[in-house]
Amino acid sequence: MENKQQSNGEMKENKAVKKKMNWSGSLIVASLTGAFGSSFLYGYNLSVVNAPAVYIKKFYNETWERRYGFSVDESTLTLLWSITVSIFAIGGLVGAIIVTPIVKFFGRKCTLVLNNVFAVTAALLMSLSLLAGSFEMLILGRIIMGVDAGISLSALPMYLSEISPKEIRGSLGQVTAIFICIGVFTGQVLGLPEIFGQESRWPYLFGAIIVPSLIQVMILPFLPESPRYLLLEKHNTSKAEKAFQTFLGKDDVSHEVEEVLEESRVQRNTKLVSILQLLRTRAVRWQVITVVVTMGCYQLCGLNAIWYYTNNIFSEAGINHETIPYVTLSTGAVETVAAVFSGLVIERLGRRPLLIGGFGLMVVFFAVLTVSLTLQKTVHWLPYLSIFCILAIIASFCIGPGGIPFVLTGEFFQQSQRPAAFMIAGTVNWLSNFAVGLLFPFIQGGLQTYCFLVFAAICFAGATYLFFVLPETKNKTFNEISQAFAKRNKVSLEMKEMNHYPGERKSSAEQESNFTSSVDNGETKKGIV
Repeated sequence: MENKQQSNGEMKENKAVKKKMNWSGSLIVASLTGAFGSSFLYGYNLSVVNAPAVYIKKFYNETWERRYGFSVDESTLTLLWSITVSIFAIGGLVGAIIVTPIVKFFGRKCTLVLNNVFAVTAALLMSLSLLAGSFEMLILGRIIMGVDAGISLSALPMYLSEISPKEIRGSLGQVTAIFICIGVFTGQVLGLPEIFGQESRWPYLFGAIIVPSLIQVMILPFLPESPRYLLLEKHNTSKAEKAFQTFLGKDDVSHEVEEVLEESRVQRNTKLVSILQLLRTRAVRWQVITVVVTMGCYQLCGLNAIWYYTNNIFSEAGINHETIPYVTLSTGAVETVAAVFSGLVIERLGRRPLLIGGFGLMVVFFAVLTVSLTLQKTVHWLPYLSIFCILAIIASFCIGPGGIPFVLTGEFFQQSQRPAAFMIAGTVNWLSNFAVGLLFPFIQGGLQTYCFLVFAAICFAGATYLFFVLPETKNKTFNEISQAFAKRNKVSLEMKEMNHYPGERKSSAEQESNFTSSVDNGETKKGIV
């Protein structure tokens, strides 16, 4: 009895030690450095154009008048500004499309490092546009910065999902969302009138982009490449072992290497799956649909509309113009706190309740916001309710929908399918981003205070779909997640073949590999489209 209790105590102690070892110093540094030079810049560029909007429009008008001898008309100026804001998403779409061959050839880590060329080039163009008297430089810089964001928002989640143990895969994946929020908040802080939010200083807002890029370039090259990439795509066992040892913080990584090698033995003669091949694969059909729905809702749920046009929304809510920059700071702070909270609880609560609950709460607060904006002129305290609703919408988004779509894209697919899956997710993401940035001013002009009901309907549709389709993926292997989708995909899992060794249960990685080969019917995958 005493031995049994002692044994149970040792098991609990071993689990606690293992959980602590999951968070090694190298793993933390890799995730923080990778995110700081990648998703941080995406969030920063979402909010950085908000504060200096008046000064940038004035710069556009003065440049136009100097060239053509007359002031630009209001409609042309509005069009130029809309292009400046929304063209960031076009660059993002380009980045999402080209990321697959880049991560295949250079690897996940090297892609993140090389991507800083786009960030530095964009920063120089945008920060020098006022000095050169060329608003085209600012617009071109926004496109190039979008390319950087499109690449990083695919390569970073891919890298994080492949270097993290499954026990903390969700928490580490949320680092992407947390740094997006920190980037948004930093853009708001630097845009204050006391810092760079002045007519003579707004170019420094764009020049500051260089700092995170340089930090990433100085640190990330000294950290290992993704061990799964090294094993499954480069077939370099020795480097993969060293990478596992560095990220896991232990010397004996034979178990981890053997698990991934099982998948490597199946995929050794298999090239990356193309987008068309992925779309034609019945075994991942509902995974692809779910990624499209979650990524579409991620952008179309209305949060980017709030970021792009925060000042206008607060102005409509009756907030004094001089106070708006400081009130806007509260949105960035709430977003950051909510994202950190999500990262702390995702491995306890799971992906499903956070994602569905987040969209559900957004429906409620969008409805209340619509009522408060409609009636705010009749009741003096309603503008404050509008502000509360905006903060609540932001918090609801960041608790679940703000980061989990990136985590799910990494969890749904095996190694050979993952780049194509991220390309699909990125394409949907950036097309939706562009649509919101370009169309929201017209939607707001046409529907007035009822415009947010459109986003409420999208959130409701997304929550309903996920409630009926999305399985929980917390602490599950690819094989287990595939089994959860198997019935809906109408594929049979030949479990007897997976367990053909009598009296011996095969590892999760072996089951994952055999399942992969069975659902592909032995078909050899071809190159990238």
